[in-house]
Amino acid sequence: MKKTPFLLVLAVINMLSISASAQPRQYRSAIIAFYNLENFYDTVFHGSQDDETFTPGGLKAYTSAAFKEKTDRLASVISRIGTDVNPDGPALLGVAEVENSTVLDALARHPLLAGHHYRYVHYDSKDIRGMDVALFYNPRYFRLLKSRPLYVKIPEGTKESVYTRDILWATGLLDGEKVHVFVNHWPSRYGGEKRSAPGRMAAALTIRRFIDTLTNRDPMAKIIVMGDLNDEPVSSSIVTGLKSTDRAATIKMGELYNPWVSFYKNGTGTLAYQNAWSLFDQILISEAFLDKEQSGFFFYKNAVFKKDALIENIGPYKGYPMRSYTGDVYRGGYSDHFPVVLVLLKNKP
Repeated sequence: MKKTPFLLVLAVINMLSISASAQPRQYRSAIIAFYNLENFYDTVFHGSQDDETFTPGGLKAYTSAAFKEKTDRLASVISRIGTDVNPDGPALLGVAEVENSTVLDALARHPLLAGHHYRYVHYDSKDIRGMDVALFYNPRYFRLLKSRPLYVKIPEGTKESVYTRDILWATGLLDGEKVHVFVNHWPSRYGGEKRSAPGRMAAALTIRRFIDTLTNRDPMAKIIVMGDLNDEPVSSSIVTGLKSTDRAATIKMGELYNPWVSFYKNGTGTLAYQNAWSLFDQILISEAFLDKEQSGFFFYKNAVFKKDALIENIGPYKGYPMRSYTGDVYRGGYSDHFPVVLVLLKNKP
């Protein structure tokens, strides 16, 4: 028998403007999350589009034991994301820095996650390090209809390689409601922010053109853009390229709502570098998610998933996300990024 997605009962929620005298409402909930898994390789060197350092004989001595512990660590994080709202955890989980289906299978089959019966969408890209993005989905909540990779053409001179990670587009039914999901890992700032910026703008415009096609057909299409964008919520690639705003009350047709701007301005980040925090990991949504009286899913809240166990507690990177390696020395951590979470609710008739 098909189970009904978890029901959340909320008696009083200020942000939904429910008065204290109103009857409690029931909601279906769906957790949307993104997590950069930081160099999640298997232990085999596959050729030129790979990183030989992540092998047993490589500089990082990346053994089967290290791979197993990395998988255990990541699974422990994913198994807890969003469970304060919905014990099922993420309905949709975008991931970055995954090498291939081997590592994705290892996560999906892990004892901490196997009960969710996660499936995933993944395409190999031509990224020089062999890194890709992927989308895990819980079939109890999401039924995949179609997917494809979107190639990003990098402007000449912005980075050493002419290739970057493809953008993953997937569309399907989230509890019966059609949604479009874009999973991203935009070009890094290696070589300098200014020099590399055109590469991130190229990625933003690749998505924007696709979104324009979707909204021309359906102005109120439900769209989720998630990923490690390697830019801040206020960067030009996100504000101008993606056409985003943090002002829900005045959002224009076709714009994306970015709920992470206030986090960024308050100093909250998902990764740290040279004692400064950045908020590169974001989840943006289309206008169609903002009406809280609609029959479909609407945006409720967002958060950075920052638990004590994920935070480095010793050494020069104390307070940063606890990563797997410090240089070439194995630390046995999780990732150099914190996950980000977005909660959607739907009024239950």
